[in-house]
Amino acid sequence: MGVEVVLAAFGGGVFGALIGALPAFIFTGIMGLMGIAIMACGGNIDIVGNIAFGTLFGPHIAFAGGVAAAAYAANKKHHIDEGNDTITPLLKTQDSSVLIVGGVFGVLGFLINSLFVHMGLQTDTVAMTVFTSGVIVRLLFGSTGLIGKNENVATSKLEKRSFFPDSKTLAFSIVWSVSLGLVISYIVNITQIGTIGFCISAFSLIFVQMGFEFPTTHHITLVAGYATIATGNIFIGAVFAVIACIIGELAGRTFNSYCDTHIDPPATTIFLCSFVIFMFM
Repeated sequence: MGVEVVLAAFGGGVFGALIGALPAFIFTGIMGLMGIAIMACGGNIDIVGNIAFGTLFGPHIAFAGGVAAAAYAANKKHHIDEGNDTITPLLKTQDSSVLIVGGVFGVLGFLINSLFVHMGLQTDTVAMTVFTSGVIVRLLFGSTGLIGKNENVATSKLEKRSFFPDSKTLAFSIVWSVSLGLVISYIVNITQIGTIGFCISAFSLIFVQMGFEFPTTHHITLVAGYATIATGNIFIGAVFAVIACIIGELAGRTFNSYCDTHIDPPATTIFLCSFVIFMFM
């Protein structure tokens, strides 16, 4: 591990803070699709590994840096309203300390992921790093605890909290996730590119950035891709798409509700599901 790559990770974290966590992740999808296209055309430059998941736009570096910087900017410096704001570019803060926090967590993300890889963990180490970084951010810059506090400010009493979706929401989620899982698994089975659905889903979040109500699907498409690559069976891929959708809903309600920092539900889902796939399939 050279000094240059650590400095590059710092720069990636700063850039993630500067433009915002979600915009940085959208660039992950864009660059991933470009890299896949280059490989399909016979190119030998690894855009996917070196840029989309590298020190510039790797989610464990740029997205995680943006998440940390937003929590710090809101909860410690009071530059923005919400510490779990992943959309706002932190350029608006004009505060160099906010960018430095992003850079520090960019380096931390690089080092944690390198450690997980060195340990040979049978999971998606980038996703596990994003989750781990989010937990560290919550403990350092948050005040709502690991699973959030649903306290009514007026009464100072904890309100009833639902960790599980109702039957209508669950049925709706199953219908669209199994459908998405089938089509992505079919494409992955043909192309043998397990990350193609993930990159499409990441890029699609540009509509969230634009203010539209739009689903987050990258945990579903990546897990379906992993399962399809492991088994060659699109129906198993579709089953894991549904599992990922449900786990993502539970993770969001557990770690990312009633809180003042962001612990990423899709990353949580990906590392849990990929552990099962990599270990047993």
